[in-house]
Amino acid sequence: MKALFYLIAFIAGASLSIEGAIGGTLGRNIGQIETTFYMFMIGFMTLTIITMFFGKGNLSQTFKVPKWKLLGGTLGSFYNLMLVISVPIIGVGISVIAALFGQIVMGALIEHRGWLGSSTIKFNKNKGIAIILLAISLYLVY
Repeated sequence: MKALFYLIAFIAGASLSIEGAIGGTLGRNIGQIETTFYMFMIGFMTLTIITMFFGKGNLSQTFKVPKWKLLGGTLGSFYNLMLVISVPIIGVGISVIAALFGQIVMGALIEHRGWLGSSTIKFNKNKGIAIILLAISLYLVY
């Protein structure tokens, strides 16, 4: 069963590369900030329809959670904007590897410390080796 979730995560990562490539080229035509706005507006409309038909949560709870938990949308927009800016300059591959490197380093730190309500998963030798190997791949691709 876990293999299905690895596949889903892989597909999510692949879609981010496609999104980065599309956003990078669209940014040249309509502007970088405008591209990010457009992409999030289309995403908003898509998720609105999906939520209407399949949503099972309670959006009214949004007003009751700690405000820092609402930063996800802002961080997602920032991530997307940074890809739109970096892809035309350094390419899809290196942009995605650099973003992945940042995700892994921050993910390991968040898990190690149990920050932001996450489960505590201690940093170990394997994670350290993986981070070093990813840094080497970033260097080699660059």
